[in-house]
Amino acid sequence: MNRIFAYLRDRHSLLYKLFLFLASLFVMVWLSPKEARFSYNLVELRNHVWPHETLKAPIDFAIQKSEEELDDEKRAIRSNFTPYFRFDSSLADEAEQRMAYQLDALTSEERTTFLMLADQAYMTGIRATQNVVNRGPEDHILVVHGNLAEEKKLGIYLTPAEADSFVFSRLTPELRQSIREKAQIAFTANVVYDSARTENFMQQALGNVSLTRGAVSLGSVIINKGEMVDDERYHQLVSLQRAYELKREDKSDSWAVIPGQIVLTALCLFLLFQFLRLFRRHILASDSRLLFILLMVVLNVLMSYIPSYWNSVPLLVLPFCILPVIMRAFYDTRLALFVHIIACMIITIKLPADRYAFLFIQVLTGIFAIFSIVNMRNRSQLFFSVIVVLFVYLLIHSSMGIMAEGDVLSFRSQDFVNYTISAVLVLLGYPLIFLFEKIFGFVSDVTLMELADTNHPLLRELAEKAPGTFQHSMQVANLSEEAIRSIGGNHLLIRAGALYHDIGKADAPIYFIENQATGMNPHDELSFEESASIIISHVLKGVEKAKAQKLPDVVIDFIRTHHGTTNTGYFLTMFKRNHPDEEVDEELFRYPGPIPYSKETAVLMMADAVEASSRSLPVYDTETIDALVEKIIDHQADQHQFDNSDITLKDITAIKKIFKKKLRSIYHVRVEYPK
Repeated sequence: MNRIFAYLRDRHSLLYKLFLFLASLFVMVWLSPKEARFSYNLVELRNHVWPHETLKAPIDFAIQKSEEELDDEKRAIRSNFTPYFRFDSSLADEAEQRMAYQLDALTSEERTTFLMLADQAYMTGIRATQNVVNRGPEDHILVVHGNLAEEKKLGIYLTPAEADSFVFSRLTPELRQSIREKAQIAFTANVVYDSARTENFMQQALGNVSLTRGAVSLGSVIINKGEMVDDERYHQLVSLQRAYELKREDKSDSWAVIPGQIVLTALCLFLLFQFLRLFRRHILASDSRLLFILLMVVLNVLMSYIPSYWNSVPLLVLPFCILPVIMRAFYDTRLALFVHIIACMIITIKLPADRYAFLFIQVLTGIFAIFSIVNMRNRSQLFFSVIVVLFVYLLIHSSMGIMAEGDVLSFRSQDFVNYTISAVLVLLGYPLIFLFEKIFGFVSDVTLMELADTNHPLLRELAEKAPGTFQHSMQVANLSEEAIRSIGGNHLLIRAGALYHDIGKADAPIYFIENQATGMNPHDELSFEESASIIISHVLKGVEKAKAQKLPDVVIDFIRTHHGTTNTGYFLTMFKRNHPDEEVDEELFRYPGPIPYSKETAVLMMADAVEASSRSLPVYDTETIDALVEKIIDHQADQHQFDNSDITLKDITAIKKIFKKKLRSIYHVRVEYPK
């Protein structure tokens, strides 16, 4: 058990990085839609040329009838539906009783004769006319008599007028006249329209209408690239979309896609890991930087899942180019591009169609977005990036549309709206860059450019109170920036660090020789220990002033490390010379450190010492300048000031060469021509 704990303790950093990659893989796979998604916008494609690759049926599916077809079928059912009538004997009995009551004045024989004829009419059936006005005698109806329903022609039943004629035509003229004079006979229907039964069976018939017509088998070609999306193909595409939706509702086999998705996503993350291991080891070594990169990839991938859960959000609206913009704000262009490509590759894993078009459009547009801010000097360049992204989107989409349809006018207005929204959403990078700076403690190139503005309050204070130090800082910035460009590093970071590295001198500028314009040196009144303490204190005061102004830690680190753990050489030497018999406590003359930890901080230490010492040269020529640069940098190396920084002897040689060249230019050293 102790061995296990020791193993985990010794490798906790590696295990944490492994955990970050596995957690990213888990989140992207777990939250991804587990079923295929139909991604074509059929409304926009109808009656247009199919711009995508030939589409074959990925599954067996039935062809859905259109709304027009279903409406026509239902309309035909309603118009041709055989209505139900009810043969109601009780209505005939009630009618005959009313007639018998009205004919009470007749003789029994006359009344019997009339009622027998009326009974014959009711036995034949007297139909209502108000619900069958659109039906002729030859039309059929269903008559329910008892528990049986029989189909009859409407014409076999009498209307009330026909029943009246049937009865009275069979009476003697005398009896007919007598009845007309003594009673008002009205025949009522006993074959009546059954609206409830008719409506019930009609609804059953409407409900039995088939929603499909025919089927498409797996692998069958639905539509070829370049063909017109006519009504028939449109209905097949709609049917395929519906099949996808039904498949989404039935999630019984949705988990079958997970193994393949895990493998493909893991491969993409492994490529990212290899890139960082081979080319950006310093980023891989930083837990916070690795966490940030993986977080950005995960968020970008999760953003692509939005249309799967909210169909109203088109994929084209989503601002995928915000990832390279944010990445470029904190890292170099190569890393920003590689991370963007990895994210796009993971996204295409879940795209059911047009994945190659998506990858081509997003990667190419992302490259242009990176190019638009490759030398980002201020945040307003994000607006220019939006214009570039929109232009590239429209150009690529139009070109692909021309290739597919051969017509520039085929570009749909909705595409323009979607791409415009996507490009404008890239502006969200502005607040996100600021947010990530605060959360992760990063510093973007934009922030470094803003810090390098000499109108910053700290730099203005330094220029006013310690103009000599300000000029020294400017020269150090120029030297160090030129050197870091030659060996590879963050030139914006080192320039900002150089400008602020001596801000602590603003509190007591007169104690530093570059600010002693009057010739008066206050150190003449102090002991060597006190003088050393004042000189050393500018580091701690600079850190305090920087923290009070909330400067980023990466900039404050230049203040902490620009003297490392070296000594205040002048005062230490003078103390030894004036106190030869005393034991020297060199810690009183030593800067608190720490020593530089990166190329940038190491280069700044070299540039600071070289620039300051060059001011005291008695003669400025090639030999003195070269000797000075060699002496100072070699002395720093001998004092192990560069042990913690990832700088090589080759880098140091290149830096020396740059410093010599720049100092010769500053002091106007000319080549001595032969006489």
